[in-house]
Amino acid sequence: MTIRRTLALAALVAPLVSMTAQAFTPPPPDIAAKAYFLTDFQSGATLAARDADTRIEPASLTKLMTAYVVFKAVKEGKLKLDQQLTVSAAGMKAGGGSGGSTMFLDPRTPATVDQLIKGMIVQSGNDACVTLAEAIAGNEEVFAQLMNREAQRLGMKNSHFSNSTGLTDPNLYTTTADLAKIAAAIIHDFPEFYPIYSMKEFAFNNIKQGNRNLLLYRDPNVDGMKTGHTSSAGYNLVASSKRDGRRVISVVVGATSDQVRATESSKLLNWGVQFYDTPKVYSAGQSIATVPVWKGKLDSVKAGFLEDRYLTVPKGDAAKIKLEFTSQQPLIAPIAKGQQIGTVKVQLDGKALGDYPVVAIEPVAEAGIFGRAWDAIRLWFKQLFA
Repeated sequence: MTIRRTLALAALVAPLVSMTAQAFTPPPPDIAAKAYFLTDFQSGATLAARDADTRIEPASLTKLMTAYVVFKAVKEGKLKLDQQLTVSAAGMKAGGGSGGSTMFLDPRTPATVDQLIKGMIVQSGNDACVTLAEAIAGNEEVFAQLMNREAQRLGMKNSHFSNSTGLTDPNLYTTTADLAKIAAAIIHDFPEFYPIYSMKEFAFNNIKQGNRNLLLYRDPNVDGMKTGHTSSAGYNLVASSKRDGRRVISVVVGATSDQVRATESSKLLNWGVQFYDTPKVYSAGQSIATVPVWKGKLDSVKAGFLEDRYLTVPKGDAAKIKLEFTSQQPLIAPIAKGQQIGTVKVQLDGKALGDYPVVAIEPVAEAGIFGRAWDAIRLWFKQLFA
């Protein structure tokens, strides 16, 4: 048996969107790149993509995954921001010795973890990446295993990492869709570190280097994230723009120059902001329905979401969305907070937009022996005559 309930959306989103006629939504712009991806950060919706799951060479976009593992190590106390580290021979080789990007670490001058993180992000220093990797895992090979473990946990199913720097390797690959996932994960999971991606320059050992993300200088709404380039990969850029409280993330790979990757990324970001809305339809902890519970200390449980829930739709269409909540019955205690107890089906003009799992926003403990026995009898009769 199921319980269905149609939920009114217009009252929830009317203050957030225009109620005028639907705006014209053109197709995505032509993008001069090998592949691209555009996603809405709040809703997770894919707005535009080309060859989203095709393997590509990430180059220094690899450092997004490196940074995620480093941020997690700091958050867990495995590294301290004021901890001093010294670059190894392997770190020196990966930096200037490889011809790649470097923050010009010197074995005679230790750097703090905080400096190394900024060198990794702003200066794209390969030497900084290897130094951090060795501090966390002992060597870069083991660190790559940590990168792959986190990538799988985040749902990056088409990625494999073999180093922390992005230096060309046949076992190093990812996709634009997976790069969008790691970019969103950094912003969501480590907001305290994300502002580093907006830094336009950073100096170490009296050597100042500028951020290679040209959009930081061109667009005040862009506040990150990372560039990458090798001769075989081309010019890559993951960019994030926040405007009017809404964030979109673009991934452009295989462009022919740093100017082109910035221009094409800007096209995607502006298109996504201009022609779509992302209203918040539910707040974290908001009860959207009350579901009957059997054999519990409570007769019902509140259903909702543990995080804010957003939907991305073409501008002007938000009021046309219909939501239908379905709860599978019988729902039998005990029920844990966060346990899925139903689904919200989303439709726009009769077309399905997706299904979203609805969870219990409060726990329900199991009833005593007599309560369970009484509900068992009631449930038997209910199912018998259903």
